[in-house]
Amino acid sequence: MVHPELLRAARTARGPLLGATALLAAVTAAHVAQAALLAVALSDIARGADGRLHALLGAVVAGVALRALLTWRQRIAAAGAGALIRLRLRDELVGQLGRLGAAHRVAARAGALRATVVDGVEGVNTYLSRYLPQLAVVGLATPALLIWVAVLNPVAAAVLAAAVALALLAPRLWDRALAGRGKEHWDTYEHLAADYLEALQHMPVLRAAGAVGRKRAALEERSAQMHRATVAKLRVSLVDTALTDLAIQAGTLVSVLLACVSAATGNATGAETYLLLMLASECFRPLRDLSREWHAGYLGVSAADGIAALRTARPAVPDTGTLRRGWTTAPALTFADVTFTYPGAARPALAGVTFTCAAGRTTALVGPSGAGKSTLLALLQRHHDPDAGAVRLDGTDIRDLALDALRRGIAVVAQDTYLFHASVTDNLRLARPDASEEELAAACLDAGIHDEIAALPAGYATVLGERGATLSGGQRQRLALARALLSDAPVLILDEATSAVDEARETRITQALRRLTHGRTCLIVAHRLAAVRHADHIVVLDRGRLDAVGDHRSLTDDGGTYAALAAADLQP
Repeated sequence: MVHPELLRAARTARGPLLGATALLAAVTAAHVAQAALLAVALSDIARGADGRLHALLGAVVAGVALRALLTWRQRIAAAGAGALIRLRLRDELVGQLGRLGAAHRVAARAGALRATVVDGVEGVNTYLSRYLPQLAVVGLATPALLIWVAVLNPVAAAVLAAAVALALLAPRLWDRALAGRGKEHWDTYEHLAADYLEALQHMPVLRAAGAVGRKRAALEERSAQMHRATVAKLRVSLVDTALTDLAIQAGTLVSVLLACVSAATGNATGAETYLLLMLASECFRPLRDLSREWHAGYLGVSAADGIAALRTARPAVPDTGTLRRGWTTAPALTFADVTFTYPGAARPALAGVTFTCAAGRTTALVGPSGAGKSTLLALLQRHHDPDAGAVRLDGTDIRDLALDALRRGIAVVAQDTYLFHASVTDNLRLARPDASEEELAAACLDAGIHDEIAALPAGYATVLGERGATLSGGQRQRLALARALLSDAPVLILDEATSAVDEARETRITQALRRLTHGRTCLIVAHRLAAVRHADHIVVLDRGRLDAVGDHRSLTDDGGTYAALAAADLQP
């Protein structure tokens, strides 16, 4: 069974794989040469002719040493080819995840993606670096050996050829069943990996809810499903192995009997008889090795469909833009009659929304939950495209911009910030790799996090825990804010960027932002209106529609949605 996706992956390391295959063929040739030398030596011993025995045995020993050297080199070459395949395939898949964007990551579970990119690719590596070269050797060496046997004994060659064909073709009858069991096994494995990762990431929530026992029971049931899927796959796989072994054993037995008959009837010399016995064994050696490598690399076959699905998945928005313009000044941001409905939703998330964020000014976006604020931000970042209308930067439809150019021009601080298991400095320099230490400190001062970083055991060199777990929620948000301030993006989006800080600190950060966002087009989303009341313009959304536009005082005086939000904000 050769999956098209696996052959495509093999082409990424064609040269190293050919080198590993050539070395494996040399190892097989060394086995055959050793078998031929042993056959001649045994024939001489049987005839009592020991004149060249020492030379023959010396040649056998030299052959063993050469084979060991070739095997060592072949394994190194195969490991190198496998490493190259892993590197290139994982790089391709990670790049594809970046192209697919947030919409795909919402639909797919992180644990399942991790299983595909890590474990699945590991299985592909084993399949391609070990099974595929062995399959090529079977195709090259076995016919050559059968021809040699045919010269010695045509009947034995016919028997061996039939046994080889049975060993190779009979298991193919189970390919469809094996493919089905393999897909079920891999799907179950992905679900199990996703469940365990989710449980580990949210263990504090499970403990707080007293749900650890229930989650453990659910994981046990998922593990039992995995066990059943594995056993079901093994049942079918063992039929494959049994048929191969049966053909190999039967072919070897019949070949031995034929060799004995030929020797007993005087139709073959002693050397021919011994050579026939040795070659019969060597005919099946590549097949036995092929069966072993098949089982070692079958995880790659199981994962191939998942890898192909990820590699060929279409992003929610096509990267068809060709403009790669940059902005020397802050651009105006316009939403022009924007309408968007999520797939399967009963009503539009946005309906005919039109407003402009003035260049270099701060615009606040407010509204009750479900008003469409997050959808507007997603459209601005082109996680989706509007069903109607357009989003424009300085009059340019963002669909005409290349995605990387668009996203380089926008810095985002989200409510759910992500920090990597790296130093504070490394996390900050994601925004600007060339930023100096003074610039890092200045950005952190403006975000109100510098003093707390300085108090860490190693200051800016302190390694943060996974997802910044060693920091509080407010500290993570302020560090993400510093990272955004450090970037040169002309558009800054603050999506509930101060929701995890206290009101006093939020006031200080808001005052700093009024100074720091000068010269940038800033779009702020916040539930606490204190964070947006000083914005140049405030846009109010309600149920996906534009409700009002103005400043804090005029919107409060006019009543309506904003006034209701302001009143609720003042309640203790």
